[in-house]
Amino acid sequence: MPTNLKNFESPGGYSVEETVHIDALHNAKAFNSLEVKNQFFSDSTKTNYILRGVNTSTLQLDDVGTSIVIDNNTMNFITGHFIGVNPQGVVYSGKIESAVYASGAGAVDVLSSMLTIIKHDVPQGESWTIEPFSATNRFSYSTVRTGTVQTIKWAVSTEVISIDWA
Repeated sequence: MPTNLKNFESPGGYSVEETVHIDALHNAKAFNSLEVKNQFFSDSTKTNYILRGVNTSTLQLDDVGTSIVIDNNTMNFITGHFIGVNPQGVVYSGKIESAVYASGAGAVDVLSSMLTIIKHDVPQGESWTIEPFSATNRFSYSTVRTGTVQTIKWAVSTEVISIDWA
């Protein structure tokens, strides 16, 4: 007689394979990114991402170098809350707010950017920096560490508000 070992199709919930994405209490869980779209302004979206990296690098969404996709003909308001930490717990954190335009050919241009530092404990003689990075239809952050051989782990919680701009 067959038995049901796992129940992933419950009333009020939703799953893909064996990962619950919306539970019975309507909580959204385990998404790589989340896009919100207003039914009245279907040409606009808000998407959240988490980017990570180590030392001097371009931060990425996964372990194969994926960055945030920016669609052609869009104006984008991108906010990233970042943190860099070394093994001793030294912290560099803040927020980067950027206005980014993508042309019809996919050329991504950072029009403006504002960096707000929340905590800067980087030891004297060391330098840890983060700034917006763009490529064709792509956006991320570029990090640089100098003056140390310690591992600096970076993470950025990134919100992209994208509006069709053709």
